[in-house]
Amino acid sequence: MTTRERKINSWIIYSIITFVTVGVLYYMHIYKPKNSIELYQELTFSDSYEEIQNLILEGYEENFSEEDFENIQNNTAIRVGQFSLFEYHNTSYILMTSPGTEKLKVLAVEELPEDIREFFMGIAN
Repeated sequence: MTTRERKINSWIIYSIITFVTVGVLYYMHIYKPKNSIELYQELTFSDSYEEIQNLILEGYEENFSEEDFENIQNNTAIRVGQFSLFEYHNTSYILMTSPGTEKLKVLAVEELPEDIREFFMGIAN
């Protein structure tokens, strides 16, 4: 094998190792679920509560307990839905959107009754 061929082989091996390393680092540190299906999979297949704590927004840790995590892991979801809540001064709307699609698509829109609106407003506080 010539010196030139060795250099080419070295660069190929270096490139493959770099690509794999960047991919693993991306998955471990940058990857975040982008929709409800990916979030469900992340919660269901995680090995521990500590592993998924990076999914909880800082300051909201008390809204998702280890007991919640265990209940999710020990039960099978019948359906995974994805919803957006739009709150206005006197009314709120819930939009059911398509989970797992590249771009969100609206499946249904409902104005919330006052008691349910108050419930959702209470969660954010």
